[in-house]
Amino acid sequence: MSQPVAQTAFNQSDLEQIVLRALKESRDGGATQAEAAVSVDTGLSVTVRLGDVETLEYQRDRGMGVTVYVDGRKGSASTADLSAAAVSETVRKALSIARFTAEDSCAGLADADSMARSVPDLDLSHPWSIDAEQAIEIARRAEAAALAVDARIHNSEGGSVSSHAGARVYGNTHGFLGAYPYTTHSISCVVLGQEGEEMQRDYWYTTARDPAGLEAPEDVGRHAGRRTAQRLGARKLSTRRSPVLFIAEQARGLVGHFVTAVRGGPQYRKSSFLCGAKGEQLFPDWLGMTERPHLKGALGSAPFDNEGVATRERALVDAGVLTGYVLDSYSARKLGLATTGNAGGVHNLEVSGGAEDFEAMLRRMGTGFLVTDLMGQGVNTVTGDYSRGAAGFWVEQGAIAYPVHEVTIAGNLREMYRNVVCVGTDTDMRGGIRTGSILLEQMTIAGD
Repeated sequence: MSQPVAQTAFNQSDLEQIVLRALKESRDGGATQAEAAVSVDTGLSVTVRLGDVETLEYQRDRGMGVTVYVDGRKGSASTADLSAAAVSETVRKALSIARFTAEDSCAGLADADSMARSVPDLDLSHPWSIDAEQAIEIARRAEAAALAVDARIHNSEGGSVSSHAGARVYGNTHGFLGAYPYTTHSISCVVLGQEGEEMQRDYWYTTARDPAGLEAPEDVGRHAGRRTAQRLGARKLSTRRSPVLFIAEQARGLVGHFVTAVRGGPQYRKSSFLCGAKGEQLFPDWLGMTERPHLKGALGSAPFDNEGVATRERALVDAGVLTGYVLDSYSARKLGLATTGNAGGVHNLEVSGGAEDFEAMLRRMGTGFLVTDLMGQGVNTVTGDYSRGAAGFWVEQGAIAYPVHEVTIAGNLREMYRNVVCVGTDTDMRGGIRTGSILLEQMTIAGD
């Protein structure tokens, strides 16, 4: 039930044997249950600043983690050395740790019947045959395109290119053994502009499993350059309440706070502003959120979660109603529920219900604040209070009027979710949460 692994110093058979050896030695050492995961990753990263190579890195990372359960007591250990001796020592350390931990009736492997029966090919591995010179040239092209956008763009934090290929193998004493290869590639650019004494910076990036899916480096650079130039001449706002529109890449964070609040840990610890909210109408009835873990080639796809549990499509929010939580096996047991296959996070959570493009959303907002950048960590997932530094643009009569900086936007996430006006069709697919821009009815903007 495994597939070819991306080219590394180890082949698939080697990695599987390492996992199987760890499981056998765990059992031989007295573990009633055990699990082991091995990951390998090779990569190339380049950053060019003002035409010169600033960083050039080759990475070759590998590691193994072992978790053992001895009569309800848990011990975990890890190593970056995959030799037979290091594997044995890591198992011994995990077993030793288990002797000192408290017994926990909820600890243990996910149930055997929840294991993935097969590992579908999700088209996650597309190695990029690129060498350092080629990567440097691509990074230079991106940066040069950004600097050429506007004479006021005079400096750069660099154009960057990265390419990584890796594999993950996981097994446990239920008899599950699964592996899949993956790749991730990206091109990015960050530049600075100046007008008088004012300086602004902005960026753009593209990322994909398949290098053929990346935007052209010139397009990345031009987008970064335009974004930076548009921010020059920024003003502050007086304190007010107004509609707020989050561009798609920032809207992803709004959804991420929701996911955090409905994860199993905060639920069983009763430390979430959405504690016990299953079945509640949290969003407008036209909005849905569906997890699609088996999308071919998507960045958030996975055939099984970090516990070997089969991933599956499910609606987390249906007609605005929360249908369940985001659970691994431990949090599920603490809540008296079943795992949802989310050990390690959500997989391609799609926000649906939007029918308007970005320009239509600006017109729908009329007058308000368009958020393009957020700063700070002012989000309290216990109370739902939200307060973050922001920059973007003031919009009047459905059109951008001028750039804005040095303001704070504030509200409460429960109210913010309930007052979503619309979700755009401009879906940002560069991560495990896929959403378009999100327009909120009203927030407090604190300025001068």
